[in-house]
Amino acid sequence: MVNSDRMLNHLLELVQIDSETREERDVAENLKAAVEALGGEASYDDAGEKIGGNVGNLFVRFPATNGSAAPLFLSAHMDTVVPGRSVRPRIEGDRVVTDGTTILGGDDKSGCALIVEAMRTVKEQNISHGLVEICFTIGEEKGLLGAKLFDTSVLESRFGIVLDSDDPGMACTQAPAADRMEWLIHGRAAHAGVEPEKGISAIAIAARAIANMKFGRIDAQTTSNVGLISGGAATNIVTDRVRVLGEARSIDMAKLAAQTKHLSQCFHDAVAQTPGIEVDGVSYSAWLDEKIERDYEAMNVQDDSWVVSLLLDAAKKRDIELRTGEMGGGCDANAFNQKGIECVNLGTGMREIHTVKEWLHIPEFYRAADLVVEAMQLATERG
Repeated sequence: MVNSDRMLNHLLELVQIDSETREERDVAENLKAAVEALGGEASYDDAGEKIGGNVGNLFVRFPATNGSAAPLFLSAHMDTVVPGRSVRPRIEGDRVVTDGTTILGGDDKSGCALIVEAMRTVKEQNISHGLVEICFTIGEEKGLLGAKLFDTSVLESRFGIVLDSDDPGMACTQAPAADRMEWLIHGRAAHAGVEPEKGISAIAIAARAIANMKFGRIDAQTTSNVGLISGGAATNIVTDRVRVLGEARSIDMAKLAAQTKHLSQCFHDAVAQTPGIEVDGVSYSAWLDEKIERDYEAMNVQDDSWVVSLLLDAAKKRDIELRTGEMGGGCDANAFNQKGIECVNLGTGMREIHTVKEWLHIPEFYRAADLVVEAMQLATERG
């Protein structure tokens, strides 16, 4: 149904535009020009100002050509993870790959290109559609920042499709909640060669805490990670401050709470078990600053919901195998569902995301676009 060459060329164009988180303006301007050329009404919100970025979420409305059709919401995010500058894509067989020095940015510029091509297709083929509302978001990779700030009260749609996962053969209806954690360990600095006994090593405390942690794959529904450690100034200084960042995710809220508590307890125990010292008659002990916050809530859309039924029926019409299931990562659909817009997350063919080995399976990319166009037609029929 879609113009595959045009769709692929637009993707290749988008991935070569730098748009790491908080620097999405150039790719946003490309998308804005594309949708306005199709008759879309496009504007930016103020989310960029609130997160220190150079542009806000791009909100687009395509008025209905059939007033009785159900409104439908579509979304993809414009930002990429690092290293995402100077991406040099190339085609190898049925894949789009990079030169191995950067990510590709198919996460999630494949979703952006797909949405634009879907609208080009319905316009060119005079396919009747209801109101289509689109949000190209910012800051997804830093905790769904744009989606959290997007004012969903402007939407008439109550159901939507987010294009931001890998396999277009699965409509993701469940995704975990996530807790984000920061620990700041305070020790005492001292000269490591002259008087190390007068220091308390924050690095040693962090090492003990992490060594006692269970992280990685905890169970089928729960994962956890320590992702960043920073601290220290020189090898001849006992380090007095170390910062550690971690996370936990689970579809099961009790399991998430238990894992978060476990990680926290490891740090509290490591600090408590560190002996204090006395220097010139003054006592010193290690201490801990801790910050734990919910990054995003879980997503749980039932298989009998309107939007899931819409996608499953569209897949049947297009002879595409489609199942529902869960994914281990969060996405903007988590935030939109929390705001009352029932969304599922559909794959675009991206693989090995967040790595320099990222690639996109071109046939799946086209298949996902056909599925979205078919879903838009069905939404018109159902009203």
